[in-house]
Amino acid sequence: MAILPILVAPDPRLKRTAQRVVRVDDAIRQLMDDMLETLYAAPGVGLAAPQVGVTKRVLVVDIGKGEARKPLLMANPEIVSASDELATYEEGCLSFPEQFAEVERPAKVRIRYIDHENEIREVEAEGLLATCIQHEMDHLDGVLFVDHISALKRGIILRKMKKAKRTEAVPAR
Repeated sequence: MAILPILVAPDPRLKRTAQRVVRVDDAIRQLMDDMLETLYAAPGVGLAAPQVGVTKRVLVVDIGKGEARKPLLMANPEIVSASDELATYEEGCLSFPEQFAEVERPAKVRIRYIDHENEIREVEAEGLLATCIQHEMDHLDGVLFVDHISALKRGIILRKMKKAKRTEAVPAR
């Protein structure tokens, strides 16, 4: 397994739409494994393939810690059903280091996906897990968590990200 570099906004590759996976083969399994290792090293609770520069509909999530880890490795995830009830969580993103905003999403979702072994599965999620899966699924369509907040707040966060990139690019003297 390998730790992959995570793209940081405002990288235009984060806005691309990912392509469906034909089947979970050895290459996709390796991608999933590498993404999970990257997620744990970051550390984070979710990571989508576009965040590591791969335009495939693949994501990994794990809201557990230590012994309680329960990773979900998903290809071609799709929402089968979503509750009318909404929940608001303060979301962050590995592609937006140190930036957070409250985002409202369905409180409960049922997701169909292809697992690590190329089997079709469904999972019901609520709370943080539901939020995390929906956040990562958005990445597969080029949608970022800042796209769910007001233009004013989004502008502030994006200016901070651009400034951080400029500061990073300036060589030390």
